[in-house]
Amino acid sequence: MKRLLNIVFILALATTACSKINSQEENKNITTPVSYSENDDIATLAGGCFWCIEAPFEKIDGVSKVISGYAGGTAPNPSYKEVSSGQTDYREAVQIYFDPAVISYTEILEIFWKQFDPTDDGGSFFDRGHQYTSAVFYHNENQKKTANHSKSMLNKSGIFMDAVVTPIEKFTNFYPAEEYHQDYYKKDPDRYYKYRKGSGRDEFIMNHWKNMSEYSKPKNDEIKEILTDIQYRVTQKNGTERAFQNEYWDNKEKGIYVDIVSGEPLFSSADKFKSGTGWPSFTKPVDPKFLKKIEDISFGMKRVEVRSKLGNSHLGHVFNDGPEPTKLRYCINSAALRFISKDKMKQDGYGEYSWLVE
Repeated sequence: MKRLLNIVFILALATTACSKINSQEENKNITTPVSYSENDDIATLAGGCFWCIEAPFEKIDGVSKVISGYAGGTAPNPSYKEVSSGQTDYREAVQIYFDPAVISYTEILEIFWKQFDPTDDGGSFFDRGHQYTSAVFYHNENQKKTANHSKSMLNKSGIFMDAVVTPIEKFTNFYPAEEYHQDYYKKDPDRYYKYRKGSGRDEFIMNHWKNMSEYSKPKNDEIKEILTDIQYRVTQKNGTERAFQNEYWDNKEKGIYVDIVSGEPLFSSADKFKSGTGWPSFTKPVDPKFLKKIEDISFGMKRVEVRSKLGNSHLGHVFNDGPEPTKLRYCINSAALRFISKDKMKQDGYGEYSWLVE
């Protein structure tokens, strides 16, 4: 069923998620399946309406492009009309091209799980039918292993009352959707955001995951008052503390590390490893949405700087010489962090992350 453009009808009739803009454009998209680029890795993911999966990833550092399309079916060159009506065995999906030296496949999956209801095996919010069910399409054995582990951890988290049912399937093919579906959140933002709200997707996400609006950066005068000299120099002036002479480089206690300025949750003790560098090192953040990554060409080197998204604190850098599963090493200054032990996480407002520190 085609999604009606009038949001009133969407709310009243609970129609499909990804409607066409112009019925005259509803022609087959004759093209060949997308393949890997020379520089990026690729993730193929389905989570209901592809508009709503495409948009969040385009805002993530390390992601070069995201394409909406159709994955996992058998008939060549499917059209939106065919897929959305349930006439094919395709799912609406996206392909995400990302630089593994900046963001890992593990982090891509952690963003993905937060965009839909992975316990729904009959569709996604208003959109019902196989074409709107979720799936992770793995491209190689490493992705398969990572996806299965990520799904297992999510099931153990207790975030959802029901089991996560999203299947982990081998990638077979992917066809880009018609051009008017690409970047739809930019082409018609009013309808896009009304749909997200009206379908129940936004409410679901807000009820299950941390809201970024809970964190903010204080005024500079306040920052100067609450930070020590080294904390201010590191976070506000892009400084670096001494190796092996900082608070957390050898900390082995279970807990979470948050931004010293804004309180944004950043890293878990479960992802901390001994790198031998003399600074706290982590394989991944607790939630990639709280980080931003910037090219740093200072000191004659080309590096990826890591900053907190809302506090804009300089944290450190990320390197691609870390251990499995991400192969990344987030090298972070202790002075940019506040450590909260596991037994104090709930009282300090970070209880929902307790499952991540095991």
